[in-house]
Amino acid sequence: MVLYIFNIPKLKAMNQTTPKTSVSFFGLICATIGHDYVVTRKVTNHINEYKCSHCGREVTDNHAGNIEVLTNNMREINSSVADFFQKRTNRLAVH
Repeated sequence: MVLYIFNIPKLKAMNQTTPKTSVSFFGLICATIGHDYVVTRKVTNHINEYKCSHCGREVTDNHAGNIEVLTNNMREINSSVADFFQKRTNRLAVH
């Protein structure tokens, strides 16, 4: 007796589709040449927020000095740091 095992693909449900990614011309430029980041906000002397002038990708400096994607959480952190830095700068300028 011989037992054959076939790999039968499972059928996907109608509502389970893979997301389609849209590819823009500027996205292709950034993928091949690289992003052209422009400073959009100066948080402190050493932390900035940047935006690519081609594709609109937003990034920021992290605590280690590397660039990471600007999420809502990072925006809130940068706002808090900017407020603290501004208050500290104003307090030191008075004295």
